[in-house]
Amino acid sequence: MSHPSKLLFVCSRNRWRSPTAEKLFHGVDGLQARSAGSEDGARVKVTAGHLGWADLIFVMEPKHARRLRAKFAEELAGKPVICLHIPDDFQFMQPELIALLESAVTPHLAADA
Repeated sequence: MSHPSKLLFVCSRNRWRSPTAEKLFHGVDGLQARSAGSEDGARVKVTAGHLGWADLIFVMEPKHARRLRAKFAEELAGKPVICLHIPDDFQFMQPELIALLESAVTPHLAADA
């Protein structure tokens, strides 16, 4: 794989942070992006299929990585899970959230090129 092209963004409820990241990065430089939530009440709940599809998995908080590893250890084997450390303090497409996402995610996209 020359560089990651399928990005999965995971937050808690798939309402604000991960959908913003999906909208921000989908279609940029040929990237595909999807988003999901780790909680039962998530708008789109993360599945093994999401994890199998993704080249890179971004979580917003350490608790999201813990939940994924607890439930999907086999599917995550060999997959990079990157924590962005972005708290649940933002609304969808809020400028401050966009700036945080761009600065946190972009370095990981060039790393494998």
